[in-house]
Amino acid sequence: MTSSPSPASPRGLSGAIRRAPLISYFVIAFLGSWLVWLPWNLSDEAWGVLHYRVPFDNMVIVGASTFTGPFLGAVVVTAVTEGRGGVARFFRRFVRWRVGGRWYVLALFGLPVFATLGALAIPGVVVSFTPIDPLPTAVGYVWFFVWPVTIIGGPLGEEPGWRGFAQERIQARFGPLLGTIVLGVLWGVWHATIWFSGQWTVPSWQNMVAFTVWITAVSVFYTWVCNRSGGSILIAILIHSAMDAFPNFVLFPMFPQLGTMTASGVLNAYYANVIGYGILAIIVIVATKGRLGMDRVAVGADRPGVTRVADSR
Repeated sequence: MTSSPSPASPRGLSGAIRRAPLISYFVIAFLGSWLVWLPWNLSDEAWGVLHYRVPFDNMVIVGASTFTGPFLGAVVVTAVTEGRGGVARFFRRFVRWRVGGRWYVLALFGLPVFATLGALAIPGVVVSFTPIDPLPTAVGYVWFFVWPVTIIGGPLGEEPGWRGFAQERIQARFGPLLGTIVLGVLWGVWHATIWFSGQWTVPSWQNMVAFTVWITAVSVFYTWVCNRSGGSILIAILIHSAMDAFPNFVLFPMFPQLGTMTASGVLNAYYANVIGYGILAIIVIVATKGRLGMDRVAVGADRPGVTRVADSR
């Protein structure tokens, strides 16, 4: 008796990507960013391993690394696993704007509100209050929100990867809550090389742990809003932009104490984020019973043969 030969399994790099798309994405996201950061970190601007100076601001490095890491990883893995049609569907989510007004309100103001609440809970922050001129601040904030924050500050390059590609796949494997925690921790660790370059704040392990805790907590909010808005990458970008722009342009100038270090070696702003975003995460988890809106859109709903599923949470 003879048996018909089984179809050959894909070989080479494309075969490896097809067999493990999520792992492949994270490998590209990390290596693609870290290799771009490396010349800066090795220079006299950071670690001083090699004695040369980088002739441009590190914000250029940050911006480029988001596109060579998370963004590139999402496009490459989608192209290999889903072809041109998958890539087209992926890019259409950048302009998925018909998601309901409340999701825009939450994207633009949700994190600023809870960041402020967390800040007010930190001892010494309230007494450091410094008045700001509302109108110039508002005008300046809108411009700062767009440039440099959205364009080269991270949101436009990162969110197509974290929320646009990884979120739906990782929550399909681990469930919405555990999947979000896993994604949040990986997102935090992804920042490690730029973090320890000393460009943000004191590069201590305590600061890195606090940073990873709050970025994991805030990921719960991202997951919920993105699930409920049909996987809109546009909404994810707006959330990220508000998360970065508001503290840097409004909270820090109003409450300078947030920019100081505590005796425990953690930036006051990070403690504030742990409190504010931690409270927000608890509210979302309780309100959705841990589903984080996952049933709103079936995983891969944009791909052929997968249907959308309504959900009230």
